[in-house]
Amino acid sequence: MTQLEQFLHRAEALLARVEGMLPPPTPREPDWKRSFAFRWRKRPSGGGKYLQPVLHASTIRFDDLHHVELQKRQIEQNTRQFVARRPANNVLLTGARGTGKSSLIKACLNGFADQGLRLIEVDKEDLSDLPDIVDLVAGRPERFVIFCDDLSFEEGEAGYKALKVALDGSITAQSDNVLIYATSNRRHLMPEKMSDNASYRHGEDGDLHPGETVEEKISLSERFGLWLSFYPFRQDDYLEIVGHWLASFGCTPEQALAARTEALQWALQRGSRSGRVAWQFAKDYAGRLPDGETHA
Repeated sequence: MTQLEQFLHRAEALLARVEGMLPPPTPREPDWKRSFAFRWRKRPSGGGKYLQPVLHASTIRFDDLHHVELQKRQIEQNTRQFVARRPANNVLLTGARGTGKSSLIKACLNGFADQGLRLIEVDKEDLSDLPDIVDLVAGRPERFVIFCDDLSFEEGEAGYKALKVALDGSITAQSDNVLIYATSNRRHLMPEKMSDNASYRHGEDGDLHPGETVEEKISLSERFGLWLSFYPFRQDDYLEIVGHWLASFGCTPEQALAARTEALQWALQRGSRSGRVAWQFAKDYAGRLPDGETHA
């Protein structure tokens, strides 16, 4: 190694140490007029984090979601209270995959964006940044839902504690213009094991009480004020959803009826009769029809 190369190597090491001592860059406010939806993103080369406008957000609406009527009414009412500056709850949506959990949250945005609702999507790995995000939007006139999709935590993950603190465990009061809506396939966001049952004990009153292990797993999910549970669809429900999406792609009722057998085979191959599977089948079926055979 030449003297110049040694000097450059030492200079790079020194710069890295100095950068580590500096406070992280303050997130800059995005152009709020560019979109109703944003993603929390990391700039390359240690340039800090920022809200990235989503220029092509999902257009799904409440009317597109079938056989989740109770869940739809509850989250729609909670969001209506929120945009009206009335008391509202953080929401946890759990249950079977592909049944509309994430879609319901996106439908909330499309249903209430004209009333000031905004959506910020945050990955699990970035949950430790929640205080920065809340500070960034505090004082804004809009109402912000922080969207955490497909959450699940293993023992000791940092994001678990960060989310717990953000919900109601901090000395700082939760901002009144921010709610957290999260989805998960796990009801308590943590893996549940047979060994957990051994921690239960009987109290003097004869009631069964969970042990510390179970209490810890429940402690995060119970911080969400509203729980919405989702279940697998029946065959007829699945076929009705297929018909809805086929119609949205321009298929006639006759074409939708003729597609039923293929739709069931499609679901059997995937081992699921979910809304997501119905939508995927409808795209495939409508896309295979010869030109001119749909009304789209």
